[in-house]
Amino acid sequence: MALWQSMPAATGSSVSGALQDIAANIELKNLQSASSLGGRLEELRGKSVLIATEHQLEAALALIELDGVARRMVLCPPDLTSAHRAYAVAVSEADAAVVDLEATHAQAPGVGCSVPIESRLVPESVDRYSSHDTEWILLTSGTTGAPKLVLHTLASLTSAHSNPAPQPTTVWGTFYDIRRYGGLQILLRALRSGSMLLSNPKEPVADFLARARRARLTHISGTPSHWRRVLMSGAATRIDPCYVRLSGEIADQSILDALRAAYPRAIVAHAFASTEAGVAFEVEDGLAGFPVSLIGTHAGVELGLVGGSLRIRSPGNALAYLGDEASFKDAADFVNTGDRLALRDGRYYFTGRSGGVINVGGLKVHPEEVEAVVNAHPWVHMSLVKSRRSPITGAVVTADVVLADSTASSRRPADEMITRDIIEQCRRSLESHKVPATVRIVPALEVSASGKLVRPNA
Repeated sequence: MALWQSMPAATGSSVSGALQDIAANIELKNLQSASSLGGRLEELRGKSVLIATEHQLEAALALIELDGVARRMVLCPPDLTSAHRAYAVAVSEADAAVVDLEATHAQAPGVGCSVPIESRLVPESVDRYSSHDTEWILLTSGTTGAPKLVLHTLASLTSAHSNPAPQPTTVWGTFYDIRRYGGLQILLRALRSGSMLLSNPKEPVADFLARARRARLTHISGTPSHWRRVLMSGAATRIDPCYVRLSGEIADQSILDALRAAYPRAIVAHAFASTEAGVAFEVEDGLAGFPVSLIGTHAGVELGLVGGSLRIRSPGNALAYLGDEASFKDAADFVNTGDRLALRDGRYYFTGRSGGVINVGGLKVHPEEVEAVVNAHPWVHMSLVKSRRSPITGAVVTADVVLADSTASSRRPADEMITRDIIEQCRRSLESHKVPATVRIVPALEVSASGKLVRPNA
């Protein structure tokens, strides 16, 4: 069953949902007798299609129209460089592209044809039928070297959620871009249950939240960094969701507590997911980490530990990398996530990535573990822990910190007092080699297009 066939709009349901962005609101029921592809859908049947649009709305429409029609769909994030786009074309064997209406063929070099897509539906006779089990290709968000092309199917992408009954009051929103795994998960949930509000990277947070309020948003997701930006904007109370979701980064206790205080009627959930491993689990108890009881098999998802690293085997795992990349699965078909866990009082806590360790005189430090302690300080909004070279130990730990409520200077202690207090708090909670040698107060921290803190050498 293709995506279109699984949507309420295909069955004539009175609750067919909508896609909304800054400029448009598209009722999905109109796809029964309209298209955004200008009568050229059949030109794309059986092809490997690069979806290379600037805006999310056109990308979402392309996914709906092409699943079951194209042999393969390649979702290009908006920040993809021309060199990486050419690499994606070559590896995916793309022979067609969907581009913005005003785009030229040069925006998708190396493909046989470029089909423009509109941000509206134009009435036309459309013969919608499924002829292919379309492959969905997502690009990893790594910043070093070419991205990896990860192969999914609609079945693997939707394995973590059933096809619920349409809900007229459900409106999803996300700070993610839908062309990345986290945002695509929310889009697919919305298309199969309700409506979807699409964000715009150029839109101020306060404006997006005001638009979400007008749309009566009920469910919303983002990374912890996204949510810290919301809480610092002063506009968090513009929405009143019943469900708030975090994923993509470690959700420490400070951000969970802050969101529960901001949205007292909402379920605040944090999920573990990755492009390769899929969605592994979701935690709704308000606590960081997850209970030991999740290790094992639950609802078809198997979680295990090898050398302190989380492994996942589930129907949501991606199938493979395209091209000559080595497999991300072991001999037993488990995905080694590279995410390290520590057991404390019957609960596992994420301490960081295997590849992100700081080596202090031969002792390992995971930056995220230190950040969780720093972020718990009452005057800290967010932090980034990194290394600095040392002639004695090879490296020492340092922390860049954005302070909370920076406008209330009359109530805030002096910066020097805050930095000393942060270091003392770390000394009480961490081993000595993990304590930052210096804490620097900065006005902001860089967040990537995927909503994650930009880390050195990441």
